[in-house]
Amino acid sequence: MEVLLHQIDAFADAPFSGNPAAVMPLPDWLPDSVLQQLAEENNLAETAFYTSRLPPEAGPPPGDGPAYHLRWFTPAVEVAMCGHATLASAAQILTDTAPGEDRVNFFTRSGWLPVDRTDDDVYVLDLPAVASVPGDSDPALVAALGVEPVRAFTGTDVVLVMESEQQVRDLAPALSAFPPLARGVIVTAPGDEVDFVSRFFAPGAGVPEDPVTGSAHAQLAPLWSTELGRHRMVARQLSRRGGTLGVELAGERVLLSGRCRRYLDGVVSLDF
Repeated sequence: MEVLLHQIDAFADAPFSGNPAAVMPLPDWLPDSVLQQLAEENNLAETAFYTSRLPPEAGPPPGDGPAYHLRWFTPAVEVAMCGHATLASAAQILTDTAPGEDRVNFFTRSGWLPVDRTDDDVYVLDLPAVASVPGDSDPALVAALGVEPVRAFTGTDVVLVMESEQQVRDLAPALSAFPPLARGVIVTAPGDEVDFVSRFFAPGAGVPEDPVTGSAHAQLAPLWSTELGRHRMVARQLSRRGGTLGVELAGERVLLSGRCRRYLDGVVSLDF
């Protein structure tokens, strides 16, 4: 059996920037164990698998355009939401499979996630907003990061707000000392040239540091919208590769926009 493999950089400002995702279209679902092995072999933060076979619980898609069932795997686990691999999947479909369309709809563990393509090839991903609840920072996590936050929140991820962009940029965390987390930790601060910056660490999920994390911005958008007093913002993730995202809070949804750059196309041979 042969399966196509596309590697696409999402939220990429230039070559070798943004977050690389593997995108693997399937005629039908393979066993979960095989999907996990493929993600481990690809060794990227996320591998996205999709098929045109929608499950009964999907219901009708939220708009025009083709519809697919989409799942995401890190090298270690399946996850409930991934922004950058969804953006990459949309770029692959709207370029290769449905070039005449400007919207694709994905049914996922987080519900329906539409992606629109603008006239200048920017992709806009529609995610559910994720709330943050103020709380106390975990002393073990703070010690592992080596920097004291000014505020702490909990939600899907732990969010630690720092005083300055430079503190976020200079972080050199001891990942092996991280306490157990539900998923990961977002470290964020006001930006010097953008509205806010961040970095994301999830060593327990097989992602030591993610280059650009769309799902983290679904949680950061409501927080920074309240902090800054506006709904439209520009964000920068300060990983080594780096990436820029347009961020808009639209009621209970978050719209993330960015460009995609294709790196490679290949074929994986599976001996079944």
